[in-house]
Amino acid sequence: MLNSDKKVAARYVSEIKRLASNLLVKSDKKTIRLMEVCGTHTVAIFRAGIRQFLPDNIELVSGPGCPVCVTNDDYIDKAIAYSKLDNVIIATFGDMLKVPGSKSSLNEAQADGADIRIVYSPLDSINIAKENPNKRVIFLAVGFETTAPTAAATVLAAKSQNVKNLFMMSAQKLVPPALKMLLNDDEVKVDGFILPGHVAVIIGSEAFKFLAEEYKISGVVTGFEPPDILRSILRLMMMIDNNHSEVLNEYTSVVKSEGNVSAQKILNQVYEVVDSDWRGIGSIKNSGLKLRDEFAEFDIEQVMPVQVDTVSKHNACRCGEVLRGVITPHKCPLFGKHCIPTHAVGPCMVSVEGVCAAWYKYGSSKFLIN
Repeated sequence: MLNSDKKVAARYVSEIKRLASNLLVKSDKKTIRLMEVCGTHTVAIFRAGIRQFLPDNIELVSGPGCPVCVTNDDYIDKAIAYSKLDNVIIATFGDMLKVPGSKSSLNEAQADGADIRIVYSPLDSINIAKENPNKRVIFLAVGFETTAPTAAATVLAAKSQNVKNLFMMSAQKLVPPALKMLLNDDEVKVDGFILPGHVAVIIGSEAFKFLAEEYKISGVVTGFEPPDILRSILRLMMMIDNNHSEVLNEYTSVVKSEGNVSAQKILNQVYEVVDSDWRGIGSIKNSGLKLRDEFAEFDIEQVMPVQVDTVSKHNACRCGEVLRGVITPHKCPLFGKHCIPTHAVGPCMVSVEGVCAAWYKYGSSKFLIN
């Protein structure tokens, strides 16, 4: 961090501590719980050691901001089933390989001979399909609003180029409905949100206005540098101190109130909103995306459905509670013992943006910011 950034961060920390002290005096509320919703924010917070510099009465908790982590068991089971079929190539982002299904993982399927290829963009799967015209190429479309427009653009490009052997297996999730679910959950106690900058680039800061209007909860859209995150915490503390609810955009360099209208248009052209299951959480209304009927030829689950026998797990993994911000990872009995990055029991330990993985890697470290 640059010296100038360190000075700015130190000023923010000082003001945050002052406001936290004021709240202890004038309010019966002894702890302020702020939730970051983005996995990139989670990692950035740990890497900078921000938690260690906050006063004891401010608690940062992580929400369901890792798309890999909230992808259901049966989706992984289906992806594995497809990978074992003849003349099928699975194209996926790398962090999907180790995510456990109910019985195994894509990593294990690949070791058994399945043709599973890592791509860095959904558009890469078009080239794979062209190079392998006699095989079905299935892209695992997992992500939030950030990556969903690129998947939609891939479908449109495949259609315009007459690529008929490329398919999508869709499991995209939408963030605002998940936040509503959290706020309607009596177990989840949140006083403010650090809102995801990448998602807001697509859907805009206005998409989060319901937090203040319907729930009287404040939120701040912010970037990913330590001063950005600390500034968002300060803004939230100022609004809480003034008993004022608002959604602020502190990432104006890339986030507009209306978002990326062109990306939204492509997304809405290809996908429709549906209810969706979130791992460890359950079904959330209007929180997922499905290919529209006019693009059904690209939907592998309609073109060539597979049946899987997903086995319910009854282990001690508490990933669902971690994803809802009800507990922190160290309260899970498996954390750091039976569940570590090289042998993950739950998905929160698999992804680089997973809450448990961040706690394991950075949780006990302190990275000074002053």
